[in-house]
Amino acid sequence: MKISYNWLKQFVNIDWTPEQTGELLTDLGLEVEGIHEFQSIKGGLEGIVVGEVLTCVQHPNADRLKITTVNIGSGAPLQIVCGAPNVAAGQKVPVATIGTTLYTNKGEAWTIKKGKIRGEESHGMICAEDELGLGTSHDGILVLDSETTVGTMLAELYEVENDQVFEIGLTPNRADAMSHFGTARDLKAGFSHKDIHVELITPSVSAFRVENTLLKVDVEVLNKELAPRYCGITISDVKVGTSPTWLQNRLKAIGLTPKNNIVDVTNYVLHELGQPLHAFDVNKIEGNKIIVKTLPKGTKFKTLDGVERTLHEEDLMICDTAKPMCIAGVFGGENSGVTEHTTSIFLESAYFNPISIRKSAKRHALNTDASFRFERGVDPNITEYALKRAALLIQEVAGGYVTSNLVDVYPKKIEDFQVRLSFENAQKLIGEEIPKDIIKSILMSLDIKVNNVTETGLGLTVPAYRNDVVREADIIEEILRVYGYNNIKFTQKLNASISPTSRFEDFKLQNMVGNQLAAQGFYEILSNSLTTPAYVKLSEDLKDEDHVVMLNPLSNDLSVMRQSLLFSGLEAVNRNINRRRSDLKLFEFGKSYHSHGGKYIENKHLALFITGDKAAERWNSQPQPSNFFYLKGIITAILERLGLNRIKVAPIENDVFSEGISLKAGKKTLVDFGLVNKKILKYFDISQDILYADFNWDNVIEMAKSNTINFKELPKYPESRRDFALLIDDSVTFETIDTIANQTEKRLLKDVDLFDVYQGENLPKGKKSYAVSFKFQDEHSTLTDKQVDKIMQKLKSNFEKQLGAELR
Repeated sequence: MKISYNWLKQFVNIDWTPEQTGELLTDLGLEVEGIHEFQSIKGGLEGIVVGEVLTCVQHPNADRLKITTVNIGSGAPLQIVCGAPNVAAGQKVPVATIGTTLYTNKGEAWTIKKGKIRGEESHGMICAEDELGLGTSHDGILVLDSETTVGTMLAELYEVENDQVFEIGLTPNRADAMSHFGTARDLKAGFSHKDIHVELITPSVSAFRVENTLLKVDVEVLNKELAPRYCGITISDVKVGTSPTWLQNRLKAIGLTPKNNIVDVTNYVLHELGQPLHAFDVNKIEGNKIIVKTLPKGTKFKTLDGVERTLHEEDLMICDTAKPMCIAGVFGGENSGVTEHTTSIFLESAYFNPISIRKSAKRHALNTDASFRFERGVDPNITEYALKRAALLIQEVAGGYVTSNLVDVYPKKIEDFQVRLSFENAQKLIGEEIPKDIIKSILMSLDIKVNNVTETGLGLTVPAYRNDVVREADIIEEILRVYGYNNIKFTQKLNASISPTSRFEDFKLQNMVGNQLAAQGFYEILSNSLTTPAYVKLSEDLKDEDHVVMLNPLSNDLSVMRQSLLFSGLEAVNRNINRRRSDLKLFEFGKSYHSHGGKYIENKHLALFITGDKAAERWNSQPQPSNFFYLKGIITAILERLGLNRIKVAPIENDVFSEGISLKAGKKTLVDFGLVNKKILKYFDISQDILYADFNWDNVIEMAKSNTINFKELPKYPESRRDFALLIDDSVTFETIDTIANQTEKRLLKDVDLFDVYQGENLPKGKKSYAVSFKFQDEHSTLTDKQVDKIMQKLKSNFEKQLGAELR
């Protein structure tokens, strides 16, 4: 938000520097992010003096140039070569002397220097109005009034305004400060606390009067919930034209381009008082009636920018008896605004429901100064005052008469808020006791009325324009920002509390696993939970009806909550691959969102994405591509780190995988992982394999909490290893061998491992060879060969009986 310092001083008469004022505004919560200079005429006409052309003769070496001598009121007359066709002796003209800086239309600076033009010296320049920034004409030099005194600085003849403009980073809750008047109101409170008493100057509207009632426009508000207050009047015999210089300068200072005197006044009052206004051409209002209502869904409406928009059934519209004319509080229609042919206007000032305006503005992707204020909440009690203020300004700059009574449809007044403040709670939140008389003084300076005072607190009435101050905590915040956060003393005592927490808290397990993955070369990503509904078509397991749909989406691509972390992760993978980063290891903790039978369900996940090589290419090693078993090892390490060892392998049931497995604990699925389906990768324009793991993090936490971790001493005695080369049927899995081995020897057998698989020549059809190692260890003594051989014989016997296995 931009605030003009000169404009601000119209409300509070202060002599502080802009820097001092900016510091106070920041202390009050209106953070000044920067202060920049504004000049209504670039350069301020510095160095431009009024001169008189004494002589004007043809240049001997150029047909289109003339040599003049010009008296500038000091020193000898200057010889200046001029190419303007209208230069003549006896004229009073603006002269840029040597060293003067002028600016092009694009703001580029250039300096007047002594030089020769076609062999003749020139000691300055006689200027056209566009070269001075006074207009756009370049047909010839600017000729001044003949009565103008030679030697006068041109800046004295024109209203050159020098201003300082504050860039304020306004927080969304401070709707009351979205104007120069609101900012001045805060400044007054800040000055009051510093014992600097300034008056808040309010523009007078006492001169407002109705001339006659010959041009009446009826108003009917059909939706009073969306338009709680609606005011309007007609003004006739206006002359639409260029605004006066002072009004243009005010708007230009805050970055607005003047349009015409009527529109400029509505913009001026908006930034002065914070109340948006709209002017309609009365001749374009059919039936001489304004109707405030919603229209059927799908109604077409063309706005001022020439875009035809499709209306929603909840869009509040300003209509006449035949057509819509304006999206209320957001944007005007193409054929209802003020033009150079307008002679009578209907001036609107209203208070609209903030939520309705916000939805309409977002729905149509329109962000205007009016919607910016309406959607945050303007002062409902300033509506009529702002209308009168604008009417008087229009009469001042465009003439005309008020030709109707002021219409004010306000069926249910928006009341002020009643809040109770406890002195004890204020001290607790602030951390320091502020004297009661200072608290009362601060509140009164903020227009918060003190109704009653007790030993324990205050009964307060908060004005309706402070829609962000509705609780005791809000009152305390108001006190503190005026009192000054910097004035609260820091204690030398450090208080800390220790609360017992479980080591299985979600954030602790996340940090533990996240650190482990980072140590293995993974990078954490954070994806948007909003996504496109088109992604569900990539999997039959995802349903359109399960979408959690946004009521007010920013775009169709961000209109639903994600049902899977896979697709947002693949977006990140695609982005990295397109930037020549094809070796990736990524992980994300996040949620998926589902709607089932009117209930919303959130599930926590940990997603892993691996693609490309395991490690960067080196001179002494060949790159090794990541594979399924590499991913399985990482997953197993995570589960073991959480103490989850009793895991069952099950077939994958999710169609986003072309191949993969599920790991379960009992009936609960802990993780699905494998290779992502090629069809999905093609959709994301990814040509390389992607390994993906989807942890059901809620199940992982639940199982981790119920898992008992036992600790035991490191064994003192060595382990013994034996190997079998088993010839078995193709259908036999390693899991079966592992189960039989552990059932055969439960005490001494510590580990079973598959270290070689052979299928091919020299083996019977339908057979394969597994090389399996067995590790044995006794915690109390060293194992003998006899003990180990006995166990191996049992294992051999059981494999032969249960699997039909043979030793090779």
